[in-house]
Amino acid sequence: MADKEIILTGDRPTGKMHIGHWVGSLQNRVELQNSGKYDSFIMIADKQALTDNARDPEKIHRSLTEVALDYLAVGIDPSKSTIFVQSQIPALSELTEYYLNIVSVGRLQRNPTVKTEIQQKQFGESIPAGFLIYPVSQAADITAFKATVVPVGDDQEPMLEQTREIVRSFNNIYGDVLVEPTGYFAPKGMGRIPGLDGRKMSKSLGNAIYLSDDADTLAKKVKSMYTDPLHINIADPGHIEGNMVFTYLDIFGDDKAHIAQLKEHYQQGGLGDMKIKRYLIDVLEEKLAPIRQRRLEYAQNMDQVLKMLKEGSDHANAIATQTLDEVRHVMGVDYFGKF
Repeated sequence: MADKEIILTGDRPTGKMHIGHWVGSLQNRVELQNSGKYDSFIMIADKQALTDNARDPEKIHRSLTEVALDYLAVGIDPSKSTIFVQSQIPALSELTEYYLNIVSVGRLQRNPTVKTEIQQKQFGESIPAGFLIYPVSQAADITAFKATVVPVGDDQEPMLEQTREIVRSFNNIYGDVLVEPTGYFAPKGMGRIPGLDGRKMSKSLGNAIYLSDDADTLAKKVKSMYTDPLHINIADPGHIEGNMVFTYLDIFGDDKAHIAQLKEHYQQGGLGDMKIKRYLIDVLEEKLAPIRQRRLEYAQNMDQVLKMLKEGSDHANAIATQTLDEVRHVMGVDYFGKF
């Protein structure tokens, strides 16, 4: 049997995960995990999160277990995927240090993703050095596990290209040790979900539905959703373009024929916003209730969750350390290997 492809993916622990994460990446990870074609490594990137949250470490500590619970609740299986914590893998820091010597500051500053995020975070002249070099840290994460496949969105492709450049430079200088990864783009239709108000779904904007939201919270959030500001009276014809209720129904609703009828009725007039919101509540509750229940069950045994994270980190650490040993050898810095 041919060797499996190796996948590395993960998330920054900066809060609980929302349905945008679920549709955009988590569902796809579960499918890839269950396909049996891949060895999956899923990293909780706490070190990366600290690059712009260093003054609030409690936020990262608190969020780490929340992310772990969300992973388990959606079906990421620690018997099939290695879930690990980035900071618990010392080899990643040493690999990052070696790679920094073959990357220029100018190249990092030209990285389109980094440039965009620096502007979004409004660092000005106070860009944390750790944030500027995080594409190099990502390269260490990917190459430590010799990942052949990295799931990415379109905006993350420049980050992956930076990793490939580092791999080529390193292998050209020292010898072929590192593996050049390819990007895996999720199937069309698994893109980003807008928030409740039509803007990008974001924790900071307060417009997200979280996987951990209880039924009452879910209902309240749906009832607050942006619809059609011109649909003042029930009898008024309504617009479905930009109407978040119909956007969500298109994404989550299984009964497409019924949704098409609702759209036609709404556009003709005579269908109230609250009626379609109640229908959306039912649709979302059917999808999210099992996830919520599994999450509550895991949360009742946090010691077991932490043990799972430690076991995953121990396994990941052994693999990353082996890669580091190979890197040290070709670089000639394993001075005392014979002793």
